[in-house]
Amino acid sequence: MENTPGPRAGRKEWTALAVLMLPLLLVSMDVSVLYFAIPFVSQDLEPSATQQLWILDMYGFVLAGLLIVMGSLGDRIGRRRLVLAGAVVFGAASVAAAYAYSAEVLIAVRALLGLGGAALMPSTLALIRSLFHDAKQRGKAVTIWTGVMTTGISLGPVVSGLLLEHFWWGSVFLINLPAMVLLLVLVPFLVPETATTARGRFDLSGAVLSLGALLAVIYGIKEWARHGYEPLPAICVAVGLALGAVFVRRERRLAHPMIDLALIGRRAFGGPVLANLLAMFATVGMAVFFTQYLQSVLGQSPLTAALWSLVPAAGVALMAPTGAALAQRIDRAHVMGGGFLVAACGFLWMTQLRADSPLWFALVGAAVYAGGLVAAMTLANELALGAAPPEGAGSAAAVLESGQELGGALGMAVLGSVGAAVYSRDMADALPAGLPHADAVRETLGGAAAVAGELPAATADAVLTAARDAFTHGLGVAAVGAAVVMAGAGAFSIGFLRGLSGRASSAPSSPDDSRRTASAR
Repeated sequence: MENTPGPRAGRKEWTALAVLMLPLLLVSMDVSVLYFAIPFVSQDLEPSATQQLWILDMYGFVLAGLLIVMGSLGDRIGRRRLVLAGAVVFGAASVAAAYAYSAEVLIAVRALLGLGGAALMPSTLALIRSLFHDAKQRGKAVTIWTGVMTTGISLGPVVSGLLLEHFWWGSVFLINLPAMVLLLVLVPFLVPETATTARGRFDLSGAVLSLGALLAVIYGIKEWARHGYEPLPAICVAVGLALGAVFVRRERRLAHPMIDLALIGRRAFGGPVLANLLAMFATVGMAVFFTQYLQSVLGQSPLTAALWSLVPAAGVALMAPTGAALAQRIDRAHVMGGGFLVAACGFLWMTQLRADSPLWFALVGAAVYAGGLVAAMTLANELALGAAPPEGAGSAAAVLESGQELGGALGMAVLGSVGAAVYSRDMADALPAGLPHADAVRETLGGAAAVAGELPAATADAVLTAARDAFTHGLGVAAVGAAVVMAGAGAFSIGFLRGLSGRASSAPSSPDDSRRTASAR
């Protein structure tokens, strides 16, 4: 590809980016916004245990399953049009969720929220490809996009906790409405349309196959993480992989496939997708331990723990722009590798965490690994987006984000299972003989805390001390696993992605795309 700088974006493009970041923030917040609200929802709607799980999980499942479908659809009908449609669905579903009168209705509406979110997320990243043709400016825009996405997931519980102190549980959904209205008003004036007619008809059968494959795999992995190995989750993963194989075979035969398999096979795109998957593996896998450590080991309230969990964002705020700046001077593969190695150091720091460690010790470790991970992810996103042709940027963004969702599910399952196994083994050795409800104590730290409330004071203290030590030990072993994966990701980035900096990230838009963008303005 020709290494020619594109035209520089002005105030209009940067304002458009700011507007597009609103839905991205809210879509990522909605993954975690119900964590504090679910007790109030349960009190009003009285869901069963299974329904409560689906209220929490339905949004994420539908969002992950539809990313590829919506990315391909945006490439065909226009990403601005899809953003506007997604905003309408997301806003309407938010109102419906706020006033849901039964658990079944709330589950169905959470699915609609996932549909709207899937329309918004890949389109916001793909539109960066159309708004910013200059490589340096596009790098800054992708840095902002990555920071907003990761911050939103952490911000969800905080916003939820603050709203629930003053309003009813429906307010956690109604907060979405003003941003969606603003999006509908401003996007037509600020964001150019990028529709293309060169991609053929939309592949409905492929959409069904990709949806089924992703839903089955991610559902099976999450159920494995939640309950351990069981036949049903294993069958779901196997069915999902089989559907994925059929989908790939179908895509190879089509003249206009939903996913450009040749693009995925290129180092400049497939490599960053894998790097992002590994980054999310560590991010989500350790997030579960970190929040439990703050609440169950240090004894913080959910809102206090959520507020403290924002502190590692300082590492993100420092490392993400630093990585982007370094990538302008040296090969971005080395900067990505350095980010992963910084993250590995942060995880190794966490292996020294103890039940009686001061709060600052945990926060420093989390800030180091979060900063390194986001720096690497930012450059991976930029490299992959620059490698994608402008007319296929929506599908490319969807593949990138689907890899992130899969990586997060794998991290939760693998690292969560490692930590749980260490906890159970340590508790089996530490528990006194004849302890009532010993199985619950051996399973989780939450179970140990619940049983301890029914025991004499001295026995309760001994059980809680052993449980906190065992949980922290499990966290440390999981952190070792995360550090090893990050070291491997660093070596992969340096060895496999070296020399791609200029060719991928600075590729100019095609003439056809430039003409379409100019005419759409």
